[in-house]
Amino acid sequence: MNKEKTHNQLKAVLFDVDGTLADTEQDGHRPAFNAAFQEFGLSWEWDIPLYGELLQVTGGKERIRYYIEKYMPEELARNNLDEWVACLHKTKTLHFKKLMEQGEIPLRPGVKRLIHDLRDQNIKLAIATTTTPENVTYLLQSTLGENANNLFDVIGAGDIVPQKKPAPDIYFWVLNKLNLEASQCIAIEDSENGLLAARAANLPTLITVNNYTCQQNFAGAVAILSDLGEPDKIFTQLSNNSVHFDNQWIDVDALRKLTNT
Repeated sequence: MNKEKTHNQLKAVLFDVDGTLADTEQDGHRPAFNAAFQEFGLSWEWDIPLYGELLQVTGGKERIRYYIEKYMPEELARNNLDEWVACLHKTKTLHFKKLMEQGEIPLRPGVKRLIHDLRDQNIKLAIATTTTPENVTYLLQSTLGENANNLFDVIGAGDIVPQKKPAPDIYFWVLNKLNLEASQCIAIEDSENGLLAARAANLPTLITVNNYTCQQNFAGAVAILSDLGEPDKIFTQLSNNSVHFDNQWIDVDALRKLTNT
C-alpha cells in the first residue's frame, strides 16, 4: 500500500462559508443588499431568481459592479464609482450583521457536529471564502458562540488575494498558512465556482448543494451530497460515484475515505 494513501492522511478540512456552512445567500446576503439599496435611495431590488443569476459572480462588490454593468449602465458615469460601490457594500455588510445577530440563519445540517469532531481529533480547520472577514465573524459568532473564530486555525476571506473564486488564489493562500499539501486536506464547497477554485488548487472537494447550486456542474467532486447529514437526519447522495459511506452523515472517517478517493 502507498504510505501516502493511508486513513491518517487527512490533516485539515477547508470550509467555504456562504451556502456551505449556512444558507446565507437567499435569506441573509440578498435582503441585506436590498436594505442597503433602500438606505442609499436606490430603487434596485434583487429578487430570488435575479440573485441566483448574480451569484455566478463571486464577491459582493464584484456582484454590485456586474449588476450595474448589465442592468443599470447609466450608473457607470457616477463619480468615484469604485469608492461608491465599496461604501454601498460596507453598508450591506452592516445589515447582514444585524440579520446574523437576530440568529435567524442556522448552520446547515451536520456542520456544527463535524467542526467539533474535527477539533476533538486534532484535525486542523480552515475557512476559504470570498466573503468579507466581517461576514465570516458575524456568522460564526451567531451560530457557534463568541469565541467561534478560535475554532479555526486559518481564516482566509475577502480581498487578501488578487483573484476570487473560481480562481484558486484563496485556497493556495490557506494551504500556505496551514503549511500543508493539498493531498493532506479536503475542501467542502457548495457551488461550481467553489469547486473550480478548490480543484485548481488540487484539493479533493466534497460538495453539499443548496437551492441555488443544485443544478450546477460538479464534475470532479469526490462526492455530491444534499448536506453533511446528522444521525437523525441523513444526507442524500446525489452523485453516481463509487464512494460507499458507512453512515449517511459525514464524519471524520468519511472525510478520510474521500481524501483517499
